[in-house]
This record gives sequence, structure tokens and C-alpha cells, in this order.
Amino acid sequence: MHNEWDLAHTDYSAPPDRPVPAGLTDTEADWRQRLAQTPNGHLLHEGANAMLGSLAAGGPVYLLHLTRSLDSIRSSGQLLGSTGCLVGAIYGSPLTLLPGGALRPHNLGSYLLDARHALGSRHDSTPLVIQVTLDRPAPAKGLDYLRLGGIHLRAYYTYRHFLTPAEDDQVLRSVLDRVRVAAPLLNTLLHNASGGTTSEESFIDALAATVPICPYLGYLYFETVAEYLMLHSNSRATRECAHRGEMNNRLYKELAFSAVRGMGTLFDLGRFAPGHRRLLELVECIEAGLTASLPGYVRRRLSHLFAATALAQGQDASTFTFHGTDLDTLADSVPHLLGQLLFREIRTVDRYPQLYHCFEQAKALEAWSYWNSERIATPFNGTCPKGEIGINPAYPDAAFAVWTAEPCDQGLLHPVEQVAAVPAPRLVPWLVAPLRDRTEEERWIKRRLAPA
Repeated sequence: MHNEWDLAHTDYSAPPDRPVPAGLTDTEADWRQRLAQTPNGHLLHEGANAMLGSLAAGGPVYLLHLTRSLDSIRSSGQLLGSTGCLVGAIYGSPLTLLPGGALRPHNLGSYLLDARHALGSRHDSTPLVIQVTLDRPAPAKGLDYLRLGGIHLRAYYTYRHFLTPAEDDQVLRSVLDRVRVAAPLLNTLLHNASGGTTSEESFIDALAATVPICPYLGYLYFETVAEYLMLHSNSRATRECAHRGEMNNRLYKELAFSAVRGMGTLFDLGRFAPGHRRLLELVECIEAGLTASLPGYVRRRLSHLFAATALAQGQDASTFTFHGTDLDTLADSVPHLLGQLLFREIRTVDRYPQLYHCFEQAKALEAWSYWNSERIATPFNGTCPKGEIGINPAYPDAAFAVWTAEPCDQGLLHPVEQVAAVPAPRLVPWLVAPLRDRTEEERWIKRRLAPA
């Protein structure tokens, strides 16, 4: 178990040594070096990234957390974790303590504060300042949620009997059918990752067409474009962020909300699927001049990420094919992709709001145990150290203090009232069901079955 979680974390203070499947053109070290050479690549290093630096310093860490449940927090005295890119952490963004007691939000936090009244998911939320006093410096190890496939698969095997036989059969048949329909694009990804080339335009159009069939690809697609924008942007705002040791989070936020209707109600990257022309239009509107090398970057980077996060370590990407695969073959050769597909498929089951804790609490317990063993009190999103950071609610050796806060005209946060609450190792209830747009789910359910 510990090894699985270790492979799902990226250590930004150490040389990359995570193994990749056989047959890939690039290693982790190749990509780390390539990314470091981009205009903002220095922000991938602990010495230049303010968030990573604050963890290594070992002093108190201040985080902004937005909540719509302040009354419940006050009455229970507890802050609860939630699932998402940080598995079971209390989601937040960094704050910098200034002389006099005011706190400057990271640009991600400034964005969330500015947008909270316009976004359905953040409407009527209250800013909280959480002070985390650590017992020692924290490692710069971030959780890469794209690498949780093996953990999702193990959770399915362990808890599948919470499903009825009919539900389990529905889930497995649907996953296998998705792979059969998506096989041409999935094979293209492996072909590219092992040294082949394809037309950039046709590749991105095929990718966009396949995302509704295989929503995990939407997450890979978005994270690839977001990484490109943050590392290659040369705007004045990005340079100002970099001067403070921050990646510019507004770039990918604008990308997500422009590309997907309804993202402000439910942030669902499984619906991120712009075709080639639309992608260039979106990026050109965000920052002119960034589109020339984007298609090639997406083709090469996304293909590598797919192979690295889908295949078993001993599988050769250059010899595997998705055509004609069965579930046993998927479990043996691409267990991480199978886990990602099962994880998302189970969420389409009508009873999932009742089954949520059965499948998610166990993973959260494992994450908290791993973080405790690694002395990680404030886990962050390690797909890129962009500023998404949270609190491990089970960490035993930290002190916590919580205040409500108000922003001022200068964009600073000022603590107002201390709240008698501490993090607790429990997950908030499943709240997504009423927000879900089931259009694609219904379209898939009514599909014509792919030939076996």
C-alpha cells in the first residue's frame, strides 16, 4: 500500500526516479528537464516556488479555505476533508503573513475570493484563515491524482460487493465498452508515447471526440494544457506572479470556464474536450502568441502522461493494443487506466450518493496514514505545484488555529473572529449529486453497443 501511494506523489526537492513503463521515448527525468527549460520552469523547484519554500522552511503555514458550512463548523468544532485532487484533505490555497497581521493571498486564493459570488459552487462562502504550526519542515511531495488508478482499482476490488450484482455487471460492461469504442485513440496515444508521430490537428480532434467516451482523458487533456499555459505564459500578470514565486492560476481557470459550460456549478474536467480549432481559439483569447507550439506539446506530453499513468510498470507501450481486450487483460496490462475508469463509472450508479463513503473513506484513511508516515501535514496537488494545497486532517503533530476573515480593498485578508474548530479525519457528505449534468451519462446509457 505504501509503495502505491509513494508512486502517486511527486517529490519536487529530489531528482525524478519514478519508473515508467517499457517502450516509452521519454523518461520522467527527460520531461522534468524539458519543463524546467520553459520560461516559468524555475517555479517547479523548491528554491523558487513560494509554496514549496514555505513547506521546507518549517514555520507556521497559513491557508485560505472557503466554506459554505460555517454554522456546522462552529457547532461541531470540526473541519472535514473532501475528495477531489487532494483525496481527503481540507482544500485551500497559501497565504503570506505580512507585518501587522494581514495576510496576502496566493493568486489562486485571490481568484477564488474574486469569483466566489459568481460561481455556484462558491456562492455565499465565508473565507477562513487556518494557521498550521508544524513540528518540523515538510517534504515537497505533492499528490498527483492522475496516478491514483491502481489505488482506485484496489478500492473497487475490495468494496465491489457494496454494489448489487446488476450494478456491478453494469459498471464492468460499461467500462469494457468504453475501452472498445475508445481503442483507436488509446492506441494512438501509446504509438505517440513510444516514438510514433501523428497529425497534430487530427490527433486533438480525435482526442476531443473520445473524451465523452473516456472522461479520464478530459482530466489528462486539461492538466496538459494548464501546465503548458502556466509554464509558457509571458504576460505581465504571469511575470508578477513568478516574481512572488507563484504560478499564474488564472490562466487555467479562464481556460476551464471558457471551454466547459456550467463549470462554475460543478468543476468537472471529464467534460473538457475542445477540438483543435476551438483549443487554439481559447488559448489565443487567454494570451496571444501561445498557440504556435501548443498542438505539438499536447500531442507529445499528453501521450506520455497517458502511457505513464495507465500502463503496468512491466508493460511495453510499443507492443500493447487496446483492440480486442477483455477485463482480465486490462487488469494485468493497464490496471491504472482500469482503476480510473471504474472510479468514474461507479459514480454514475444511481445509488452512489449512498455508497460514496464505502468507496472513498477507505482511500482517505490510506492517504492520511501515508501522509502521517511521511510527515506531510499540508499535502498539495502535485500534478503541478500551482498553489492547490490542503490540510491532512489526521496529522497528529501540528497545532491549528482558525479565524473567519474579510478581504480589504488592497486584496489582503484580515482575521476577524477566531473559530473553535480543528481538522477531523472524516469526509464531508457527498454533495455533487444534485449538481450533476447527466446528459452525457444518459447518451452513453442509450448507446448502440460496440461489437465484442
